[in-house]
Amino acid sequence: MSAPNASERKACWSARDELWKCLDVHKDNSSACEKYQQEFEDKCPALWVKYFIKRRDFLKYKDKIQKEGFEPTEGASKL
Repeated sequence: MSAPNASERKACWSARDELWKCLDVHKDNSSACEKYQQEFEDKCPALWVKYFIKRRDFLKYKDKIQKEGFEPTEGASKL
């Protein structure tokens, strides 16, 4: 598998951005964004799809922690 060229990368990133926008609007309801999900998977290499999904989850988690703060669970060890 060869690395995507510049136009393929732009197409992938554009498809990713459209999917993320749809998921933001529909509160992560993936069934409402199936068209965008399919386009994203078609235009991006499989490893990139996996990476971008994990990245989105991480960014949402990070945003939640920054807004709501972090409370360790009971019994969590303190380092």
